[in-house]
Amino acid sequence: MLRYLLKKIVYGFFVLLGVVVLVFALFQGFGDPAQLVMGQTGNKATEAAIRKELYLDRSKTAQFAHYLNDLSPISRYSEAEQQERAIPGWRVGGNWVLKAPYLRRSYQTKRPVGEMLAQALPGTLMLATAAMLLAVLLGIPLGMLAAVRKGSWLDTSAIVTSILGISAPSFFMGIIIAYVFGFLLTGWTGLSLTGSWFAIDMQGQRRLTLQNLILPAITLGIRPLAIITQLTRSALLDVLQQDYIRTAYAKGLGQRTVLWRHALRNALNPVITAITGWFAELLAGAFFIEYIFGWQGIGKLTVDALEKLDFPVVMGSVLLSATFFIFVNLLADILYGVVDPRVRLS
Repeated sequence: MLRYLLKKIVYGFFVLLGVVVLVFALFQGFGDPAQLVMGQTGNKATEAAIRKELYLDRSKTAQFAHYLNDLSPISRYSEAEQQERAIPGWRVGGNWVLKAPYLRRSYQTKRPVGEMLAQALPGTLMLATAAMLLAVLLGIPLGMLAAVRKGSWLDTSAIVTSILGISAPSFFMGIIIAYVFGFLLTGWTGLSLTGSWFAIDMQGQRRLTLQNLILPAITLGIRPLAIITQLTRSALLDVLQQDYIRTAYAKGLGQRTVLWRHALRNALNPVITAITGWFAELLAGAFFIEYIFGWQGIGKLTVDALEKLDFPVVMGSVLLSATFFIFVNLLADILYGVVDPRVRLS
């Protein structure tokens, strides 16, 4: 098991390294970072100082080496350089520093990108988790019900609704749901058109406003709900035809026991793939939903950064999203062996 996990972590490391190379190659070619940092005002001396700070006065190879050094958990900085750039970390001997990945600073706010992403991450985690819980808690029972009642109006309704849910783009559904339930029917629902998971009171303190989570979570959960319903139905229909299911019934076990303890467990592999894959996608791709509903998360932060050409924030967001995908895929491989005893890890 440990060997398998180590192998997957190594694979994930090389995938992440490829993402780093791609991100650096893409965003280093857009605009002049020195001009973006300096803005409309500034002189040649200011521009030269910024270019030196961002390593723009060196070759592309040297710039990439410095970028890798910033991202690495064990990096090489002189004490003066670490203090000048305000990089948190512990010196472990000589010029070596143990630290979290340093994603540099925002061109616009001059704040550390890691700090900005850390503040936005709880909102995205909250939204993605709520959407995924909605999809799982409704999708699996609906898929089971459709499989058990195959050919009935329940089955037909589940299939048609799932097709509509899969076909509807999230941004379109977001606009419709926000307008209908957050504007037209706001007197009945008590929900707002836009809003985040916190509000600032008169004393400047944050307070939770979780009612603003309802509409974006429903919007974001529609597509994974439809897919989980379809996958559960099709996988369960296949499992229910197996010999061991007929043997379980022949032993006198009830339908509920057969379905939940035998059939569902062996039908969950494709469902787990969908759940983990969609959860990673929700964490990384809730950009439009967060933007439509004004939800403070990584997606909205990234869209705002793109509008302002704040590339360090965008680069940090892409790297964080890639890390989510790698971690969730590793988690999915582990869950396969936990849920389905036929899967063995060597």
